[in-house]
Amino acid sequence: MDLALFDFDGTLTTAETFPRFLRDFVPADRQRAARWTLAPLVAGYRLGLVPGTRIRAEAVRRGLAGTDAAAFEDAARDWAARELPGLMRPQALARLRAHRERGDSVMLVSGNFEVLLQAFAAREGAVALGSRLESVDGRLTGRYAGPQCVLEEKVARVRAEVELSRFHRIHAYGDTREDRPMLLLADVAHYLPRGWPATLDPTHIG
Repeated sequence: MDLALFDFDGTLTTAETFPRFLRDFVPADRQRAARWTLAPLVAGYRLGLVPGTRIRAEAVRRGLAGTDAAAFEDAARDWAARELPGLMRPQALARLRAHRERGDSVMLVSGNFEVLLQAFAAREGAVALGSRLESVDGRLTGRYAGPQCVLEEKVARVRAEVELSRFHRIHAYGDTREDRPMLLLADVAHYLPRGWPATLDPTHIG
């Protein structure tokens, strides 16, 4: 049996779902208040000067601090059920299903909110490993509970979830530098910064 590790945003999806969900969930007045702070960080990110972890941490702090944790989780599940089906890359989803159908263990390993991915992962016979938010007395603090699930943390989370020696081979799929440690862990790595090429047969796993 093999292990297949998939990044989510940009690898399995055609768009980044983290900002889309926050735009739909965070109240408009909070978004307006945060816009001036986030705009220069986003510009720096696009120039390669600001890491994505900083932008996400700032968005969580300004958008979610004080939010009812249960309401956030319910909204994330509802949004995922409504929006994710229309955002999936057909080739990527076919590859995930090909792994599952041949008996491989499949994991989604993402910097996105874990709760946003869980129901989708369960429907696809996969396990979701993502970033988690801290809450106190039922309210989100605006901080992450532990490191964001990117870079080396992706590998740490996978190792904490499964014993890698159980698997014959490890396959990994990612599209950004945040996936690099996970790709380096794999025996068969697919780096897909421009999406899935037409030459990559989604049902033929080498």
